[in-house]
Amino acid sequence: MSGTDQAPPGVDPHVPSPARLYDLYLGGKDNFAADRAAARRLRQDLPELEDAAWANRGFLQRAVRFLATRGVRQFLDIGAGLPTQNNTHQVAGAVQTGTRVVYVDNDPTVLTHARALLQPPDAARPGGTGPRTTVLTGDLREPESILGDVIGRDALDLDEPVALLLVAVTHFIPDEENPWDLVRRLLKALAPGSHLVLSAATRDHQSPRALQAIEEVYSKATANVHLRTRDEIGRFFSGLEMVPPYPGAEAAVTYAGQWGAEDPEAADSDGSRWSYCGVARLP
Repeated sequence: MSGTDQAPPGVDPHVPSPARLYDLYLGGKDNFAADRAAARRLRQDLPELEDAAWANRGFLQRAVRFLATRGVRQFLDIGAGLPTQNNTHQVAGAVQTGTRVVYVDNDPTVLTHARALLQPPDAARPGGTGPRTTVLTGDLREPESILGDVIGRDALDLDEPVALLLVAVTHFIPDEENPWDLVRRLLKALAPGSHLVLSAATRDHQSPRALQAIEEVYSKATANVHLRTRDEIGRFFSGLEMVPPYPGAEAAVTYAGQWGAEDPEAADSDGSRWSYCGVARLP
């Protein structure tokens, strides 16, 4: 889309999209002039913008790999975003055979590209051992609808453990819509031994100029951002068994770049500190 700005049906190219912005931060090309202008505005006060996006993306990949090595074969990725390199099914499939991944999003651009690029390979069709992927239209605000589609499509077996991936998505839900309850309702439907993988943007320790820039950009986008504190993000894991983010660390939320990093101290960058994250097991 970059350079042509020809929008698919249902997409307004003049309004920035969080999914396209995130893809742009990661070096993607599925964006419009409005997205590029928004990113330029953010970079004026957030020079670590791309680093923050990559820290978050790296957390997702490390968490998926960690769970796959421990036998998890089912992944429900809500707010999956635009396809890029090393997507969830590729990371999990490199570790486990017979993995099943459901990608859920409500952004028309994401759905168009996901359905074109994330279709299962021949090996993943019935009887195969490769990753089996399903792309669903869904919104975190409607957890029962998502679960109903997953069951109706026989996309996952909810009687077996599932990794629920909510990476950089809950911060698009305002407090008045109670994102903590939305996550709880999803977890309630999952089997014991399932895991929650979650990251969310934070306002902790950020400069007023950076916070103002984020508000300025995302208030004009298709979804606004609601930055939260460490304690508020930690509430998503209430009642779950937290996984220590790295050897010797407290079993609690940490910065995105540090979770699962080979050198957590070196990974503690300014960009990493824009998101808290965690992985927790459903008892």
